[in-house]
Amino acid sequence: MLLTEGSVARAARRLRLSPSAMSRALARLRETTGDPLLVRAGRGLVPTPRALELREQVGRIVEDAQAVLRPAKALDLDRLVRTFTLRTSEGFVENFGPQLIERLHRQAPGVRLRFMQKPDKDSAPLRDGTVDLETGVVDKATGPEVRTQALFRDRFIGVVRMGHPLCQGEMTPSRYTAGRHISVSRRGRDKGLIDDALAVLGLERRIVTIVGGFSTALALARASDLIASVPERHTEALRVGMHSFPLPVSTPDITVSLLWHPRMDADPAHRWLRACVRDACAAIG
Repeated sequence: MLLTEGSVARAARRLRLSPSAMSRALARLRETTGDPLLVRAGRGLVPTPRALELREQVGRIVEDAQAVLRPAKALDLDRLVRTFTLRTSEGFVENFGPQLIERLHRQAPGVRLRFMQKPDKDSAPLRDGTVDLETGVVDKATGPEVRTQALFRDRFIGVVRMGHPLCQGEMTPSRYTAGRHISVSRRGRDKGLIDDALAVLGLERRIVTIVGGFSTALALARASDLIASVPERHTEALRVGMHSFPLPVSTPDITVSLLWHPRMDADPAHRWLRACVRDACAAIG
């Protein structure tokens, strides 16, 4: 402003400062740059060569800053080129992945999805940006700052191979517990919600193997007489050709949610991706 006006008084008026405040600002600039910047010429001030050089450099910096702070342009999906990383529980990709990938391809051909397995509920990958989105059940292990939105509710069901004795007849707690069971636990635990519900009735499942994921449990059940107990919606695509039945005990429904870090809240492409995941999950149910 000083260089444009060539006058401390006029520059002060334009910036709504007092002449003395503007003079002090000029003094600080002279001390910082080691150059007088403006020198007396008649009744006005003229810039030194160093001042003219700085004006050009500062002008570019101001323009760059304005560009950075300018509101984001409308999202152009046709030109969007980006790779998003989704960390999901086992079964999510098999069940919802095809619908989600096709939806993204139709709307934004330049977008690519990278799916990662979810071995735990640590929120660190969301915090450090290695993961854009995550799906799962929110609990105490979820980071307090993480944003969440419910995708769908699910319930546990029993699954056996076609031709299994449990395909026929009434399903009772005693028939269910009399079979040999697969327990699914990422931490290797052999007890869970189903076992708590059975314990109220004085019953206990016979757990013969513990696996880390639903697809493994269903693969074992498909090839043997073992019984797998898995979430219904989460594993629909994995259970094709198998016999499913409601559990003979009451267990709480689970809510599968979408999780992301708050710094991605306002990002237009990220908001679009979240909507696509919600739509893909709603389309299958």
